[in-house]
Amino acid sequence: MPIRILIADDHSVVRKGIRMLLEDENDIQIVGEASDGDEAIDLLASISTDVLLLDITMPRMSGIEALKVISKRYPAVRTLMFSMHNNPDYIVKAVQHGAAGYLLKDTGLEEILRAVRTVVDGDLYYPPNASSVIIRSLVLPNARLIKEPARSSASVSNSVWNRITSREGQVLTCLIDGMSSPEIAEKFGISPNTVANQRASIIRKAGVKNTADLIRLALEEKR
Repeated sequence: MPIRILIADDHSVVRKGIRMLLEDENDIQIVGEASDGDEAIDLLASISTDVLLLDITMPRMSGIEALKVISKRYPAVRTLMFSMHNNPDYIVKAVQHGAAGYLLKDTGLEEILRAVRTVVDGDLYYPPNASSVIIRSLVLPNARLIKEPARSSASVSNSVWNRITSREGQVLTCLIDGMSSPEIAEKFGISPNTVANQRASIIRKAGVKNTADLIRLALEEKR
């Protein structure tokens, strides 16, 4: 089955450009176009969609406002915010409201394809500049708010870093650095599925629910 993509952008030239870039890929099908957030929400009700490429600044309903609705109403749709704005506030809001990734409009075809294929596999795709914003704005402030009691030797030995294997520790470090599963796989010469399994194992051993919670815990326990 091809990856079904809906493009939402208020500029028809941009929509056509993205369509031209992607429609020649054998594993991708462009299923529709929307000119604003309202239209994107309406189309999702009638068109089966795997990935939504969603612009941020659009008339009637912005991409962020649309994302709030889409994340709740269509949780299976993976939304990639696609914007000309490298704005920390936009990036943080995208994360908070459930975006699977964030790309700038000057991103090349190869990275767009990598992002689409990454999010459709259930992973997140935030390039390094966006990942650093997320860590500075969301992870580190929350970690500082945790009042750290005096650590006993038992609590230190029970740290997530001491509960995982050496390779899992390397993968966790890469996750903290904002690397995606394909990038980690390439770094260590293993498959993305192996990385996904290792990440799931680390999350299970850490006793957390998701990657964001894992990174927050790992940063706190590494201090």
